[in-house]
Amino acid sequence: MSEITPAEWTAILLSLRVAVIATLVATPFGIALAWLLARHDFWGKSVLDAFVHLPLVLPPVVTGYLLLLLLGRRGLIGAWLADHLGIVFAFRWTGAALACGVMSFPLLVRPIRLSIEAIDRSLEQAASTLGAAPWKVSATVTLPLALPGILAGMVLGFAKAIGEFGATITFVSNIAGETQVISSAIYSLIQTPDGDAAAMRLVIISIVIATAALIASEWFARRATQRLHGN
Repeated sequence: MSEITPAEWTAILLSLRVAVIATLVATPFGIALAWLLARHDFWGKSVLDAFVHLPLVLPPVVTGYLLLLLLGRRGLIGAWLADHLGIVFAFRWTGAALACGVMSFPLLVRPIRLSIEAIDRSLEQAASTLGAAPWKVSATVTLPLALPGILAGMVLGFAKAIGEFGATITFVSNIAGETQVISSAIYSLIQTPDGDAAAMRLVIISIVIATAALIASEWFARRATQRLHGN
């Protein structure tokens, strides 16, 4: 396999940056929403749950187009952000991170919600009985016990963000050095004469990154479970 070119390195590093930022920003919101869905019953819960999982069933291009309508330079929200705060997402790498965060959010929320639902409520009730405030119960009991699910959700979200294509290319296009991540670089290369070798390099790198992430997730989850059980 030939040496990786500077343009390919740029796409790889941008993919990693986009995926890491998308995951880190989405995780607090994912934990909060997972806790809400796992611990509370309210009117419209099924609608909220369906809305959260909508990116999984919608064509990614549709999600990207909706982001463009809402957060584009002339979008419903994007115009106000650009004119008043100077924040622009469309055709920027930050927009790629936003699109990846939206697309990976359902895969982040689901394992965390299942992990919280599996926690024995009597442990939380015991902490409350001993005088712990609700926030302290969540911080010292709920979140530590849900840690394996949180790690699993973060890695699934990261892996999805690394491979996202449809929503990203629709929302931020495929600008080399600015928004061209691994998936869009592969898309460009397979349409280029003699681009097959470079495309295969990026495919192999994508497989390596995704596999490493899954192995790391399993290791961290196992360690977290062992620590929780005192092993």
